[in-house]
Amino acid sequence: MKKPQWVIDKEKGKRAAAAETVWLFGLHAVRDALMNPEREKVRLVVTRNALDKLADAVAEAGIEPEMSDPRKFAAPIDPQSVHQGAALEVKSLDWGSLPDVALGEGVGAPRLVLLDRVTDPHNVGAILRSAEVFGARAVIAPRHHAAPETGALAKTASGALERQPYLRVRNLADTILELQKMGYIVLGLAGEAEQNIETALEGRRDRPVALVLGAEGPGLRPRTREVCDALVRIDFASDFGSLNVSNAAAVALYAARG
Repeated sequence: MKKPQWVIDKEKGKRAAAAETVWLFGLHAVRDALMNPEREKVRLVVTRNALDKLADAVAEAGIEPEMSDPRKFAAPIDPQSVHQGAALEVKSLDWGSLPDVALGEGVGAPRLVLLDRVTDPHNVGAILRSAEVFGARAVIAPRHHAAPETGALAKTASGALERQPYLRVRNLADTILELQKMGYIVLGLAGEAEQNIETALEGRRDRPVALVLGAEGPGLRPRTREVCDALVRIDFASDFGSLNVSNAAAVALYAARG
């Protein structure tokens, strides 16, 4: 029996996803990926100087490095990248399903960060760092119109990408509804909201909480706003204050701590 076209297309998509790789660069990002047993490593390109600094991590990973002239760095990355003589080709990490991270074991009431069309990899990398520092279970973003896992993101995350789950979902609104069924309070950040985070969570800090942040400028999409349990704001000392999305994520996680 011939397979339906939609089945063939789905299988092709899975094979393509499995074949996709990412180039990480910079001593810190490369070292952390080399030391991560869950990370599938494909190819390591280094200069002699970088290899001297990464020798222990290279030995731990058991990968054969390719030596490169620093003046003609062989890895296929942007020549403007601050690679510090090290680049590692890897497969994306598999963090499991939404229930795996949202309902998995952890310390304290779970906290999640959801990103609504935040496309700047530097912002997402910084958010991953804050999520790790404040103990969030995961950072979640749509598969489309969001920053993918890239070398720039990994370098800004400063190692957090290897430890902090970064989930990509098909539809953010559907994900919010699913989290609500799991018992999560979902709060969307909006500057014009009438209540702040502390007020919204008064007497409910023992509940699982998901914080939703939108892109700078447009903010949350209408559908995202509609499905959140409440819109909340970060209080500023003056009317002129504003934060970029990565700083807002850090402040929101601190304000929502369990």
